[in-house]
Amino acid sequence: MAGILDLLNSDLGKQIISGVSGSTGNDTSKTSSVLTMALPVLMKAMERNASTTEGADGLMNALSSKHDGSILDNLGSLFGGGVDESVKQDGAGILGHILGSKQQGVEQVIGQKSGLDAGSVANILKVAAPLLMGVLGKQKQEQNISNSGDLTGLLGGLLGGSETKNEQSFLEKILDADGDGSVIDDVAGMVLGGSNKKSGGLGGLLGGLFGK
Repeated sequence: MAGILDLLNSDLGKQIISGVSGSTGNDTSKTSSVLTMALPVLMKAMERNASTTEGADGLMNALSSKHDGSILDNLGSLFGGGVDESVKQDGAGILGHILGSKQQGVEQVIGQKSGLDAGSVANILKVAAPLLMGVLGKQKQEQNISNSGDLTGLLGGLLGGSETKNEQSFLEKILDADGDGSVIDDVAGMVLGGSNKKSGGLGGLLGGLFGK
């Protein structure tokens, strides 16, 4: 199965990057950088939440109803007249739910690495979160996922499975960032110094992205 970062390189991903960039008034390449960093972090946070029965049931219900993937069917109209405020509010709710108290720290880390302020990162993530849920909803339908075990497998597969242990610890570190700066420095050092990581997958992409 293709990973979440492969999605960003697809035609759909390019449309999402362009639309999110235009609707938030941010540079396309910086928007792409934010999404490349943020989507795996959001996926990892969802995987964490889905490790409990309650969290998995909540995600299953969301993907079976509101976030069934239909948002991806008409991106032209979604981005055409500016993204509707209700979509952004939905995105804010998703971010609050999956990141909780870590949200500010995550936005700061990604802002520092992408060259955008945390507020711009927050705006990008608000638009991107419902789209990510839509991607998951579509995958759930295509793979006929009906139980929480398969759902966890779907999230793990989109993250690249077990081959990305270094990157998983990187994602854990970002999720544990509390915005005090020290973790941000640790993460930056870890990734900027990670040029010896095997290329490909999340590691190559993160290394290439942060190592510019």
